[in-house]
Amino acid sequence: MYKIAVIPGDGIGKEVMEATLHILEVLDIDFNYKFADAGDEYAEETGVALPQETIDIVKDSQACLFGAAGESAADVIVRLRQELDLYVNLRPVKSYPGTNSIFNNLDFVIVRENTEGLYIGLEEYTEDGATALRVVTKNASERICKFAFEYAKKTNRKKVTAVHKANVLKKTDGIFKEIFYKVAQDYPDMELDDRYVDATAMFLITKPQMFDVIVTTNLFGDILSDEGAGLVGGLGLIPSANIGEKQGLFEPVHGSAPRHAGKGTANPSAMVLSAVMMLDYLEEHEEARKLENALINVLSEGKVVTRDLNGESSTMDMAREIRRKLEEKI
Repeated sequence: MYKIAVIPGDGIGKEVMEATLHILEVLDIDFNYKFADAGDEYAEETGVALPQETIDIVKDSQACLFGAAGESAADVIVRLRQELDLYVNLRPVKSYPGTNSIFNNLDFVIVRENTEGLYIGLEEYTEDGATALRVVTKNASERICKFAFEYAKKTNRKKVTAVHKANVLKKTDGIFKEIFYKVAQDYPDMELDDRYVDATAMFLITKPQMFDVIVTTNLFGDILSDEGAGLVGGLGLIPSANIGEKQGLFEPVHGSAPRHAGKGTANPSAMVLSAVMMLDYLEEHEEARKLENALINVLSEGKVVTRDLNGESSTMDMAREIRRKLEEKI
């Protein structure tokens, strides 16, 4: 039995979480869910967006499913990454049938360093405006690059690309680039290269098939991930994983979407795919493929899908259809 922390959070996070848990009931896996609070609504009630109790619940779990946080996202998800040392942000960019994907043959992954860069929050006001400190360390660069190569090796991928801006950020990204090639020496059979982030942004639009695994720093990874989402139909189809040495936290990247909350129209695909990533993390690969294939069948048919997928179905209608497809294969 797996101990799984569940944080529904805010807005549509609650809705897509309910939908996904409904589907997971069918799998031949025992989950012991421990529900926890975090987010805007909890902060309004208590004055705290992320209580220590929630952190402890996640620490005591083998994995965490996270729905979404609204304005308190930095106080919730960023803090969880720091508290649990979830140094990897893993975001697959994959084309699925029946979506508004620009390309039908994309399947690459962005491995984003999750703990430093500009997102460490060291900012201060000055007389003329403000300054922010960008931190890139050898240790963090080494472990994220090693993760990228190990992930590529484990998933039978052929190429790892480092993305940086070392021609301008000569010291910080210079270190990142240097460490990338140092780590690469341990993987002589892996194809590799490095590209500037601005060129990468262009190639993601013009020749995205050239990428397999991208490894990069925090801010660049954040931006490129959303660009990747645009290639394959939008944020409603993009899952993510935050991974450390002991825990993994899995969440859709679409956020709480308060304008759509309470309407029952949110696309559950990104949350379902986040659960697929959790199953792979737990090495339940067979069950992961069953779940992903059930979603693919529903997307391919296009009969019971949400509005953003050119359908008229509700979140739970789509979830029930995915569950039905899953039951047919079990």
